Amino acid sequence: MASGRLVLRTVVGGLMMGHGLQKLRGSFGGMGLEGTEQAMGALGLHPAKHQAKAAALSETIGGALTAAGFLSPIGPAMITGTMAIAIHKVHYKNGIWVANGGFEYNLTLIAAAFALATEGPGPISLDGIFGKQRSGLSWGVFSLVLAAAGAAATLAVSSKMAPDEVSDPSPVDEVPASES
Repeated sequence: MASGRLVLRTVVGGLMMGHGLQKLRGSFGGMGLEGTEQAMGALGLHPAKHQAKAAALSETIGGALTAAGFLSPIGPAMITGTMAIAIHKVHYKNGIWVANGGFEYNLTLIAAAFALATEGPGPISLDGIFGKQRSGLSWGVFSLVLAAAGAAATLAVSSKMAPDEVSDPSPVDEVPASES
């Protein structure tokens, strides 16, 4: 069982950390912070610059914490929160299947993060070395609540910081051709 958690933690956490580094530094063929900022703006996440940094750091740090099995269940909560926003802002409208741009992959990551938060990182982890094993359904639920609160706060800030819609200040008065 400990080796299964180790594999799950290192794969999910390591890949999420890499996914975050794509956004943060442009590693692994990623778009870097400038590209991520543009993507956040296009998704309506404001202020885009801060949203880009928050997503990149959440994925990078959450992935690293999960891979190392350190401060669990914080890492799994960070993964869950970013995936919840991705589902909400990008994938939900496309249905479940990833072949159609859906959220199947994001939901799989959320399930894996929940499993890791519930089962704990195991003895082969930094938490295990420091004797700080946190496991059980209550820790899994805690990670979901923490993720939901983070995602809700992110969306609330985005909504509050969204620019006002600009209307055309000088509409052209059209004169019907019959009146000229």
